[in-house]
Amino acid sequence: MSDINELLYPSLRELVQQIKAINRAWKVAGDLYGKDSPLSTSSRDLKSCLQVRLLRSYAPQKVYLAIDNQAEDDEQLYGLRLRESIDKYDDADHIPVRVAKQILTTYEIKRFSQK
Repeated sequence: MSDINELLYPSLRELVQQIKAINRAWKVAGDLYGKDSPLSTSSRDLKSCLQVRLLRSYAPQKVYLAIDNQAEDDEQLYGLRLRESIDKYDDADHIPVRVAKQILTTYEIKRFSQK
């Protein structure tokens, strides 16, 4: 039963590690096969799903959304900021504001953005 609980309810550390690994895979897939390749888009979408799972499970107590004005991107991004570092990470990467608004409710975005 313990294995099922670990699969259904991953720890904060596990989710952050998964997001970081999928983010790296997404970038490599984009470089190798192009940003619109099936592998690239699947990796990107999986990363977003994991980020939403992280937020719904642990925000705003352990992670929160913050607009990242330092990110070099064509669109506005939220950073998923960790309240305490996990391993060497202070965040769980970025999610475009546009994607967050498609997946999350307005209430969730407001609640998850509380510092």
